[in-house]
Amino acid sequence: NELLLAIPFFTLMGSLLEKCGLAEDMLDSMGQLFGPVRGGLGYSVILVGFILGAITGTVAGQVIAMAMISLPIMIRYGYDIRYATGVLAASGTITQLVPPSLVLVVLADQLGRSVGDMYLGAWGPSLLQIALFALYTWFLTIIRPQDLPPVPRTLTGRPLLIKCMWGIIPAGVLIFLVLGTIFLGIATPTEGGAMGALGAIIMATVRGRLSYTLLKQALTSTTKLSSFVLFILIGSTCFSLVFQGVDGHIWVEHLLGDLPGGQIGFLIVVNIMIFVLAFFLDFFELAFIVVPLL
Repeated sequence: NELLLAIPFFTLMGSLLEKCGLAEDMLDSMGQLFGPVRGGLGYSVILVGFILGAITGTVAGQVIAMAMISLPIMIRYGYDIRYATGVLAASGTITQLVPPSLVLVVLADQLGRSVGDMYLGAWGPSLLQIALFALYTWFLTIIRPQDLPPVPRTLTGRPLLIKCMWGIIPAGVLIFLVLGTIFLGIATPTEGGAMGALGAIIMATVRGRLSYTLLKQALTSTTKLSSFVLFILIGSTCFSLVFQGVDGHIWVEHLLGDLPGGQIGFLIVVNIMIFVLAFFLDFFELAFIVVPLL
């Protein structure tokens, strides 16, 4: 399946960017920009989570990278530990929704829809999610100002501008390479992923961070994740064939079709069911097994 080739490309891109210091530069520049505002470090974490999500498409690495950099600084300046850990974990989950998310590639494959349509449809909800996180942070600065203190700037004027440009412009170029080419119809999602992976290698080289060790680590983590997804896909295909063989899909159809409340009742039950299952299953298991049934 050519579409699923996008998974290793996006994973490699995310892994390279995580290791080449882009997250550090962006968090540092955003911290300088928003720091003097009350709750500024929280806003910068949310914004960087969004930008990294629009570049990488993978969650775990991004959360770890951001937590390693931001958490010690937030604690040092007296941020409430519950808010600090919460905003870091939450900003990592934005990645699930912001294109070019791996989740949307897998979902498009399962639903038989174009990835471009899925990406366009995801922009509204992802921007709403960011707005809600920022609004919550702003609300906390009003009711508990002592938990989100301002942080003094160490840079001003021209050095601050250069720092911000060094953190943001490469990310913007990479976002255009991946999403711009897909939306303009120049590249398929797989080709967009390949361009993103190449862009990440060039970016790591320009920053002087590309080495044999870094490339080996990135390729190893990419191979692991891609194999993991592929084995789940094989297992879920076996499950689906057996399930259909014993008319399980008809049973599920009757079960969900006869729920009280019509379409609204169906949506409520399905959302609760997915919410509970997600405590125990990763997204890929849900996408390959549960989504086809629904």
